Amino acid sequence: MLESTAIRQIRPTPRRTSMARVAVASSMGSIIEFYDFLIYGTAAALVFPQVFFPQLGTGAGTLASFGTFAVAFVSRPLGAILFGHFGDRLGRKKTLVSTLLIMGIATVAIGLLPSASTIGLAAPIILVLLRFLQGFAVGGEWAGAALLAAEYAPPKRRGLYAAFPQLGPSIGFALASMTFLIINLTLGDASDAFLTYGWRIPFILSAVLVIIGLYIRLKIEETPVFKAATDAVRTAPVARKLPVWEVVRKQPKQILLGGASTMMLFAFFYTGTAFLSSYGTNPDGLAHSRPTILTLGIIGALVFAVGTIASAILSDRVGRRAVIVTSCIVAVPWSLVLFPILDIGTAWSFGLGLSGTLLIVAGIYGPVGAFLPELFATRYRYTGAGMAYNLGALVGGGITPLVAASIIATAGSASIGWLLAGVSVVSLLATFGLPETRGVNLDTVATPDRRESVSK
Repeated sequence: MLESTAIRQIRPTPRRTSMARVAVASSMGSIIEFYDFLIYGTAAALVFPQVFFPQLGTGAGTLASFGTFAVAFVSRPLGAILFGHFGDRLGRKKTLVSTLLIMGIATVAIGLLPSASTIGLAAPIILVLLRFLQGFAVGGEWAGAALLAAEYAPPKRRGLYAAFPQLGPSIGFALASMTFLIINLTLGDASDAFLTYGWRIPFILSAVLVIIGLYIRLKIEETPVFKAATDAVRTAPVARKLPVWEVVRKQPKQILLGGASTMMLFAFFYTGTAFLSSYGTNPDGLAHSRPTILTLGIIGALVFAVGTIASAILSDRVGRRAVIVTSCIVAVPWSLVLFPILDIGTAWSFGLGLSGTLLIVAGIYGPVGAFLPELFATRYRYTGAGMAYNLGALVGGGITPLVAASIIATAGSASIGWLLAGVSVVSLLATFGLPETRGVNLDTVATPDRRESVSK
């Protein structure tokens, strides 16, 4: 209690960085990182089976390609722990600059990586290592970007402002689809040029976006909540433990239930963005053209972006948990009708299935930007929120699409619907186990059983 009192007394009132600049910095960096992260998913669905696994055939090559895609979700929790440590010790801003640099270097390197026909087995091995680095970077990105917005935002509008970095996946997916669409239309749907060098252009172009993102992030100040907490420690020094050890010891329930509550959004999002791209273009699946799938992906991403902002605003009015619970409930029946809708086989049915899936994801993703940070104390908030978020990503985003790709040939598309429904039920139950956090004062979050809310 002494620590929180000290924080309130010395918290600086002037803010040198405006909320508009914070919104741009948090969203722009997140968009760039997720663009880099998601162009891999698009390439994994459209070209990697032929470029890096040509000897395996269509089915096994697709499975191997999604296996490399899943590697990033193994490294995401590791990135959350390491960057969370530095984010809680050195600050949000410095850590976010590091994650952006690592992501940019790994992404450009993938674009320059020779194919399996040129360097043999070394190509997929290097691909896996670079994908590991991508996951490592994005594991530290989300929590830092969310905290950057949440810790600056006024409490009554925290859901809205924390949604700006949440636009990263939607706009990043739109940009990834748009870039691949332009290149595909320029070079031709079945062109050897697309498989040889066309797919590399989005990866290499990310270098320009990373430079822009670095410039924007270097222009912002550290968050006032982190500054106040750091000054409080200097004023009344206390023994500081490792953030990961402290959060695991004091708030393990929030980590586990927070991760489980986000599983559904990752399962739906990566099934929608990566697996459905493969299912839609696969000759053994729906056999739509690449331009059709990429165009529908852009539309779905825009629906996702609008839904994310809307659900975040709603969470400021009715509560984070209420919005998340509602989305999980809606997700169960939608899971069961998704593939029957897709299997109608028309472009409009694919667009409806994809957009509906991403809209449900938005119902959770909007509030989560504020919900997870509000669960943890300032001194280990970066680590705790990042661990919870990326634990959900590991199970929901890494394992679910991989399982889907492996069972569809034997059990049919309906089995994936039941898989998604099961994940949705788990997320629903986990969310019921967490407290409502709307209105909590981030300066005074100290323990899971002691929360002080701002006055209305």
